[in-house]
Amino acid sequence: MIPYGRQNISEEDIQEVVKVLKSDFITQGPLIPEFENKLSQYVGAKHAVAVNSATSALHIACLALGLTKGDTLWTSPNSFVASSNCGLYCGADVDFVDIDEATFNMCPKKLEEKLINAKQEKKLPKVVIPVHFSGASCEMKRIHELSKEYGFFIIEDASHAVGADYEKTKVGSCSYSDIAVFSFHPVKIITTAEGGVAFTNNDELAKKMGMLRTHGITKDSEMYTADFSGPWKYEQQSLGLNYRLTDIQACLGLSQLKRLDEFVLKRRELAKKYTQELKDVKGLSLPSEEFLETSSWHLYVIRVDEGSRRESLFKELRHHGIGVNVHYIPIHLQPYYQQLGFKAGDFPVSEDYYNRCISIPLFPDLTDSDFSFVVEKIKELLN
Repeated sequence: MIPYGRQNISEEDIQEVVKVLKSDFITQGPLIPEFENKLSQYVGAKHAVAVNSATSALHIACLALGLTKGDTLWTSPNSFVASSNCGLYCGADVDFVDIDEATFNMCPKKLEEKLINAKQEKKLPKVVIPVHFSGASCEMKRIHELSKEYGFFIIEDASHAVGADYEKTKVGSCSYSDIAVFSFHPVKIITTAEGGVAFTNNDELAKKMGMLRTHGITKDSEMYTADFSGPWKYEQQSLGLNYRLTDIQACLGLSQLKRLDEFVLKRRELAKKYTQELKDVKGLSLPSEEFLETSSWHLYVIRVDEGSRRESLFKELRHHGIGVNVHYIPIHLQPYYQQLGFKAGDFPVSEDYYNRCISIPLFPDLTDSDFSFVVEKIKELLN
Protein backbone atom coordinates (compact mmCIF):
# COMPACT_ATOMS: atom_id res chain seq x y z
CA MET A 1 0.00 0.00 0.00
CA ILE A 2 1.30 3.45 -0.93
CA PRO A 3 0.35 5.61 2.10
CA TYR A 4 -0.90 9.19 1.78
CA GLY A 5 1.96 10.26 4.09
CA ARG A 6 5.02 8.74 5.72
CA GLN A 7 7.95 9.85 7.87
CA ASN A 8 11.52 9.89 6.57
CA ILE A 9 13.94 8.50 9.19
CA SER A 10 17.62 8.54 8.23
CA GLU A 11 20.54 6.60 9.67
CA GLU A 12 21.74 9.89 11.20
CA ASP A 13 18.37 10.28 12.96
CA ILE A 14 18.74 6.79 14.41
CA GLN A 15 22.31 7.36 15.59
CA GLU A 16 21.35 10.64 17.26
CA VAL A 17 18.59 8.89 19.20
CA VAL A 18 20.97 6.08 20.20
CA LYS A 19 23.42 8.71 21.50
CA VAL A 20 20.76 10.18 23.76
CA LEU A 21 19.72 6.75 25.01
CA LYS A 22 23.33 6.21 26.11
CA SER A 23 23.61 9.66 27.71
CA ASP A 24 22.74 10.91 31.19
CA PHE A 25 19.50 12.57 30.07
CA ILE A 26 16.68 10.90 28.20
CA THR A 27 13.83 13.11 29.43
CA GLN A 28 14.31 16.66 30.74
CA GLY A 29 17.85 17.38 29.56
CA PRO A 30 19.72 19.97 27.50
CA LEU A 31 18.39 19.00 24.08
CA ILE A 32 14.91 20.39 24.68
CA PRO A 33 16.03 24.04 25.01
CA GLU A 34 18.44 23.48 22.12
CA PHE A 35 15.57 22.24 19.96
CA GLU A 36 13.44 25.20 21.02
CA ASN A 37 16.22 27.65 20.16
CA LYS A 38 16.78 26.12 16.73
CA LEU A 39 13.04 26.19 16.01
CA SER A 40 12.78 29.84 17.07
CA GLN A 41 15.69 30.77 14.85
CA TYR A 42 14.18 28.91 11.90
CA VAL A 43 10.77 30.61 12.00
CA GLY A 44 11.93 33.96 13.39
CA ALA A 45 9.89 33.91 16.60
CA LYS A 46 11.23 35.04 19.96
CA HIS A 47 10.13 32.00 21.98
CA ALA A 48 9.36 28.32 21.37
CA VAL A 49 7.77 26.06 23.99
CA ALA A 50 8.11 22.40 23.01
CA VAL A 51 5.46 19.94 24.20
CA ASN A 52 4.36 16.35 23.64
CA SER A 53 1.79 17.11 20.91
CA ALA A 54 0.24 19.93 18.92
CA THR A 55 -2.98 19.24 20.84
CA SER A 56 -1.13 20.03 24.07
CA ALA A 57 0.33 23.15 22.47
CA LEU A 58 -3.15 24.37 21.51
CA HIS A 59 -4.42 23.68 25.03
CA ILE A 60 -1.68 25.59 26.86
CA ALA A 61 -1.96 28.40 24.30
CA CYS A 62 -5.64 28.80 25.17
CA LEU A 63 -4.91 28.62 28.89
CA ALA A 64 -2.11 31.19 28.63
CA LEU A 65 -4.48 33.60 26.88
CA GLY A 66 -6.96 33.21 29.73
CA LEU A 67 -9.67 31.39 27.79
CA THR A 68 -12.24 30.16 30.29
CA LYS A 69 -15.90 29.50 30.96
CA GLY A 70 -18.07 32.22 29.47
CA ASP A 71 -15.62 32.88 26.64
CA THR A 72 -15.92 31.72 23.02
CA LEU A 73 -13.38 30.28 20.60
CA TRP A 74 -13.88 30.25 16.83
CA THR A 75 -12.02 28.01 14.42
CA SER A 76 -12.41 26.25 11.07
CA PRO A 77 -14.74 23.26 10.69
CA ASN A 78 -12.29 21.86 8.12
CA SER A 79 -9.74 20.55 10.59
CA PHE A 80 -8.96 17.79 13.04
CA VAL A 81 -11.04 17.97 16.22
CA ALA A 82 -8.05 19.19 18.28
CA SER A 83 -8.45 22.67 16.77
CA SER A 84 -11.75 23.14 18.60
CA ASN A 85 -11.42 20.68 21.48
CA CYS A 86 -8.77 22.93 23.02
CA GLY A 87 -11.47 25.52 23.69
CA LEU A 88 -13.76 22.96 25.30
CA TYR A 89 -10.90 21.82 27.56
CA CYS A 90 -10.89 25.35 28.98
CA GLY A 91 -14.64 25.39 29.58
CA ALA A 92 -15.25 27.86 26.76
CA ASP A 93 -17.91 27.69 24.06
CA VAL A 94 -16.86 26.83 20.50
CA ASP A 95 -18.13 28.01 17.14
CA PHE A 96 -16.86 27.83 13.56
CA VAL A 97 -16.21 30.05 10.54
CA ASP A 98 -16.77 28.44 7.14
CA ILE A 99 -13.94 28.03 4.65
CA ASP A 100 -13.06 29.68 1.35
CA GLU A 101 -13.95 27.31 -1.48
CA ALA A 102 -10.65 27.96 -3.29
CA THR A 103 -8.18 27.65 -0.40
CA PHE A 104 -10.03 25.35 2.07
CA ASN A 105 -8.89 27.77 4.82
CA MET A 106 -10.98 30.00 7.07
CA CYS A 107 -12.66 32.63 4.86
CA PRO A 108 -11.80 36.19 6.01
CA LYS A 109 -15.03 37.56 4.49
CA LYS A 110 -17.15 35.05 6.36
CA LEU A 111 -15.13 35.80 9.50
CA GLU A 112 -15.85 39.53 9.15
CA GLU A 113 -19.56 38.91 8.59
CA LYS A 114 -19.72 36.70 11.66
CA LEU A 115 -17.83 39.29 13.73
CA ILE A 116 -20.23 42.06 12.71
CA ASN A 117 -23.19 39.96 13.87
CA ALA A 118 -21.40 38.84 17.04
CA LYS A 119 -20.62 42.45 17.98
CA GLN A 120 -24.29 43.38 17.64
CA GLU A 121 -25.21 40.44 19.86
CA LYS A 122 -22.32 41.17 22.27
CA LYS A 123 -20.94 37.67 21.72
CA LEU A 124 -17.51 38.35 20.21
CA PRO A 125 -14.93 35.54 20.43
CA LYS A 126 -11.98 35.78 22.80
CA VAL A 127 -9.79 33.53 20.61
CA VAL A 128 -9.84 32.76 16.89
CA ILE A 129 -7.83 29.79 15.60
CA PRO A 130 -7.20 29.90 11.82
CA VAL A 131 -6.04 26.49 10.56
CA HIS A 132 -3.41 26.41 7.80
CA PHE A 133 -4.98 23.49 6.03
CA SER A 134 -2.66 21.17 4.05
CA GLY A 135 0.32 23.48 4.68
CA ALA A 136 -0.98 26.70 3.05
CA SER A 137 -1.25 29.76 5.26
CA CYS A 138 -4.58 31.46 5.88
CA GLU A 139 -4.87 35.14 4.98
CA MET A 140 -3.28 36.09 8.27
CA LYS A 141 -2.74 39.74 7.45
CA ARG A 142 -6.50 40.32 7.06
CA ILE A 143 -7.38 38.15 10.05
CA HIS A 144 -4.86 40.14 12.13
CA GLU A 145 -6.50 43.41 11.01
CA LEU A 146 -9.86 42.06 12.14
CA SER A 147 -8.39 41.03 15.50
CA LYS A 148 -7.35 44.63 16.13
CA GLU A 149 -10.81 45.90 15.19
CA TYR A 150 -12.79 43.35 17.17
CA GLY A 151 -10.40 42.57 20.03
CA PHE A 152 -9.70 38.85 19.85
CA PHE A 153 -6.51 36.82 20.28
CA ILE A 154 -5.13 34.71 17.41
CA ILE A 155 -3.64 31.23 17.69
CA GLU A 156 -2.40 29.90 14.35
CA ASP A 157 -2.95 26.16 14.09
CA ALA A 158 0.01 25.62 11.77
CA SER A 159 0.21 21.88 12.46
CA HIS A 160 0.27 21.23 8.70
CA ALA A 161 2.48 24.19 7.82
CA VAL A 162 5.95 23.46 9.24
CA GLY A 163 8.37 25.08 6.79
CA ALA A 164 5.69 27.05 4.93
CA ASP A 165 6.01 30.71 3.94
CA TYR A 166 3.66 33.67 4.15
CA GLU A 167 4.27 37.31 3.15
CA LYS A 168 8.04 36.70 2.88
CA THR A 169 8.21 35.31 6.44
CA LYS A 170 8.13 31.78 7.82
CA VAL A 171 4.85 30.50 9.18
CA GLY A 172 5.38 30.36 12.94
CA SER A 173 6.99 33.80 13.22
CA CYS A 174 3.82 35.12 14.89
CA SER A 175 3.98 38.24 12.72
CA TYR A 176 0.18 38.22 12.61
CA SER A 177 -0.75 36.21 15.70
CA ASP A 178 -0.24 35.89 19.43
CA ILE A 179 0.75 32.22 19.31
CA ALA A 180 1.45 29.70 16.52
CA VAL A 181 1.47 25.92 16.88
CA PHE A 182 3.33 23.20 14.96
CA SER A 183 2.82 19.43 14.98
CA PHE A 184 5.62 16.88 14.73
CA HIS A 185 3.41 13.81 14.26
CA PRO A 186 5.02 11.23 11.91
CA VAL A 187 2.94 12.13 8.85
CA LYS A 188 3.73 15.84 9.22
CA ILE A 189 6.70 17.64 7.62
CA ILE A 190 9.25 16.65 10.27
CA THR A 191 8.70 14.35 13.23
CA THR A 192 9.64 13.81 16.85
CA ALA A 193 7.39 10.68 16.85
CA GLU A 194 4.74 12.60 18.80
CA GLY A 195 5.34 16.23 19.66
CA GLY A 196 4.52 19.85 19.06
CA VAL A 197 5.59 23.41 19.80
CA ALA A 198 3.99 26.76 20.58
CA PHE A 199 5.72 29.91 19.31
CA THR A 200 5.19 33.43 20.61
CA ASN A 201 6.91 36.81 20.64
CA ASN A 202 5.33 37.66 24.00
CA ASP A 203 7.60 37.09 27.02
CA GLU A 204 4.71 36.68 29.45
CA LEU A 205 2.87 34.14 27.28
CA ALA A 206 6.10 32.16 26.89
CA LYS A 207 6.56 32.01 30.68
CA LYS A 208 2.95 30.94 31.21
CA MET A 209 3.11 28.19 28.59
CA GLY A 210 6.47 27.00 29.91
CA MET A 211 4.95 26.52 33.36
CA LEU A 212 1.65 25.11 32.14
CA ARG A 213 3.40 22.26 30.28
CA THR A 214 5.05 21.12 33.54
CA HIS A 215 2.34 21.11 36.25
CA GLY A 216 2.37 24.90 36.66
CA ILE A 217 5.83 24.66 38.24
CA THR A 218 8.74 27.07 37.96
CA LYS A 219 12.37 26.62 39.04
CA ASP A 220 13.21 30.24 38.22
CA SER A 221 14.23 31.83 41.54
CA GLU A 222 13.32 35.29 40.25
CA MET A 223 9.69 34.17 40.02
CA TYR A 224 9.45 32.64 43.53
CA THR A 225 6.75 34.04 45.79
CA ALA A 226 7.52 32.21 49.06
CA ASP A 227 10.32 33.42 51.32
CA PHE A 228 12.51 30.35 51.58
CA SER A 229 15.36 29.01 49.52
CA GLY A 230 17.48 25.95 48.79
CA PRO A 231 19.03 24.25 45.78
CA TRP A 232 16.05 21.86 45.70
CA LYS A 233 13.51 24.66 45.46
CA TYR A 234 10.63 24.79 43.00
CA GLU A 235 7.19 26.36 43.14
CA GLN A 236 3.84 25.35 41.72
CA GLN A 237 2.17 28.66 40.96
CA SER A 238 -0.76 27.49 38.82
CA LEU A 239 -2.62 24.33 37.92
CA GLY A 240 -0.66 22.98 34.97
CA LEU A 241 -0.32 19.69 33.13
CA ASN A 242 2.33 17.15 32.20
CA TYR A 243 2.79 18.03 28.53
CA ARG A 244 6.57 17.82 28.41
CA LEU A 245 8.67 16.67 25.47
CA THR A 246 11.60 14.30 26.12
CA ASP A 247 15.25 14.61 25.14
CA ILE A 248 14.81 11.52 22.97
CA GLN A 249 12.15 13.30 20.96
CA ALA A 250 14.06 16.59 20.92
CA CYS A 251 17.18 14.97 19.51
CA LEU A 252 15.13 13.38 16.72
CA GLY A 253 13.59 16.78 16.04
CA LEU A 254 17.00 18.45 15.90
CA SER A 255 18.23 15.87 13.42
CA GLN A 256 15.08 16.17 11.28
CA LEU A 257 15.25 19.98 11.37
CA LYS A 258 18.49 19.83 9.35
CA ARG A 259 16.49 18.40 6.44
CA LEU A 260 13.32 20.46 6.81
CA ASP A 261 13.97 22.69 3.81
CA GLU A 262 14.89 19.63 1.74
CA PHE A 263 11.60 17.95 2.72
CA VAL A 264 9.54 21.04 1.86
CA LEU A 265 11.31 21.47 -1.49
CA LYS A 266 10.56 17.84 -2.42
CA ARG A 267 6.91 18.22 -1.38
CA ARG A 268 6.59 21.37 -3.52
CA GLU A 269 8.11 19.55 -6.49
CA LEU A 270 5.61 16.70 -6.08
CA ALA A 271 2.70 19.15 -5.78
CA LYS A 272 3.78 20.86 -9.01
CA LYS A 273 4.03 17.49 -10.77
CA TYR A 274 0.56 16.44 -9.58
CA THR A 275 -0.87 19.76 -10.75
CA GLN A 276 0.76 19.40 -14.15
CA GLU A 277 -0.29 15.77 -14.61
CA LEU A 278 -3.86 16.09 -13.37
CA LYS A 279 -4.92 19.58 -14.47
CA ASP A 280 -6.70 18.37 -17.62
CA VAL A 281 -8.58 15.47 -16.03
CA LYS A 282 -12.30 16.05 -16.45
CA GLY A 283 -14.42 16.01 -13.33
CA LEU A 284 -11.47 16.84 -11.07
CA SER A 285 -10.58 20.01 -9.14
CA LEU A 286 -7.06 20.61 -7.81
CA PRO A 287 -5.59 22.79 -5.05
CA SER A 288 -5.00 26.45 -5.84
CA GLU A 289 -1.78 27.02 -7.78
CA GLU A 290 -1.14 30.19 -5.77
CA PHE A 291 0.29 27.99 -2.99
CA LEU A 292 2.73 25.98 -5.12
CA GLU A 293 5.77 28.00 -3.94
CA THR A 294 4.63 28.83 -0.38
CA SER A 295 2.77 25.84 1.08
CA SER A 296 4.70 23.08 2.82
CA TRP A 297 2.25 20.61 1.21
CA HIS A 298 1.45 18.33 4.10
CA LEU A 299 -1.48 17.18 1.96
CA TYR A 300 -2.38 17.25 -1.72
CA VAL A 301 -6.17 17.18 -1.92
CA ILE A 302 -8.13 16.53 -5.11
CA ARG A 303 -11.90 17.00 -5.41
CA VAL A 304 -14.24 15.12 -7.71
CA ASP A 305 -17.05 17.21 -9.21
CA GLU A 306 -19.80 14.89 -7.96
CA GLY A 307 -19.92 13.69 -4.38
CA SER A 308 -21.34 10.34 -5.43
CA ARG A 309 -18.14 9.59 -7.37
CA ARG A 310 -15.85 10.25 -4.39
CA GLU A 311 -16.72 7.03 -2.58
CA SER A 312 -16.23 4.84 -5.63
CA LEU A 313 -12.94 6.53 -6.52
CA PHE A 314 -11.74 6.21 -2.91
CA LYS A 315 -12.57 2.49 -2.81
CA GLU A 316 -11.02 1.77 -6.20
CA LEU A 317 -7.77 3.58 -5.36
CA ARG A 318 -7.54 1.69 -2.07
CA HIS A 319 -8.26 -1.55 -3.96
CA HIS A 320 -5.24 -0.84 -6.18
CA GLY A 321 -2.97 -0.29 -3.18
CA ILE A 322 -3.08 3.51 -3.06
CA GLY A 323 -3.65 4.58 0.54
CA VAL A 324 -5.76 7.66 -0.06
CA ASN A 325 -7.55 9.32 2.84
CA VAL A 326 -10.12 12.03 3.58
CA HIS A 327 -9.17 15.21 5.46
CA TYR A 328 -11.44 16.03 7.20
CA ILE A 329 -14.94 15.15 8.31
CA PRO A 330 -16.11 18.66 9.32
CA ILE A 331 -15.84 18.98 13.08
CA HIS A 332 -19.43 20.19 13.49
CA LEU A 333 -20.70 16.93 11.95
CA GLN A 334 -19.06 14.77 14.62
CA PRO A 335 -21.63 13.24 17.02
CA TYR A 336 -20.10 14.97 20.04
CA TYR A 337 -20.44 18.38 18.42
CA GLN A 338 -23.96 17.67 17.21
CA GLN A 339 -24.85 17.08 20.85
CA LEU A 340 -23.66 20.66 21.41
CA GLY A 341 -26.21 21.93 18.90
CA PHE A 342 -24.38 21.92 15.56
CA LYS A 343 -26.05 20.30 12.55
CA ALA A 344 -25.62 19.53 8.88
CA GLY A 345 -26.06 22.65 6.80
CA ASP A 346 -24.42 25.01 9.31
CA PHE A 347 -21.22 25.40 7.25
CA PRO A 348 -22.11 24.47 3.66
CA VAL A 349 -18.78 25.19 1.97
CA SER A 350 -16.93 22.87 4.38
CA GLU A 351 -19.58 20.20 3.89
CA ASP A 352 -19.41 20.43 0.09
CA TYR A 353 -15.62 20.25 0.24
CA TYR A 354 -15.79 17.18 2.50
CA ASN A 355 -18.23 15.37 0.22
CA ARG A 356 -15.82 15.60 -2.73
CA CYS A 357 -12.28 15.53 -1.29
CA ILE A 358 -9.58 12.85 -1.35
CA SER A 359 -5.99 13.22 -0.08
CA ILE A 360 -3.59 11.43 -2.41
CA PRO A 361 -0.04 10.22 -1.55
CA LEU A 362 2.53 12.96 -1.00
CA PHE A 363 5.73 12.52 1.00
CA PRO A 364 9.46 13.02 0.27
CA ASP A 365 10.19 9.33 -0.36
CA LEU A 366 7.41 8.87 -2.91
CA THR A 367 9.15 7.18 -5.83
CA ASP A 368 8.75 8.17 -9.47
CA SER A 369 7.15 4.83 -10.24
CA ASP A 370 4.66 5.12 -7.36
CA PHE A 371 3.87 8.70 -8.35
CA SER A 372 3.21 7.63 -11.94
CA PHE A 373 1.06 4.74 -10.76
CA VAL A 374 -1.10 7.07 -8.63
CA VAL A 375 -1.57 9.51 -11.52
CA GLU A 376 -2.30 6.71 -13.98
CA LYS A 377 -4.97 5.14 -11.76
CA ILE A 378 -6.70 8.46 -11.05
CA LYS A 379 -6.88 9.22 -14.78
CA GLU A 380 -8.01 5.71 -15.62
CA LEU A 381 -10.74 5.58 -12.98
CA LEU A 382 -12.13 9.05 -13.67
CA ASN A 383 -12.15 8.58 -17.40
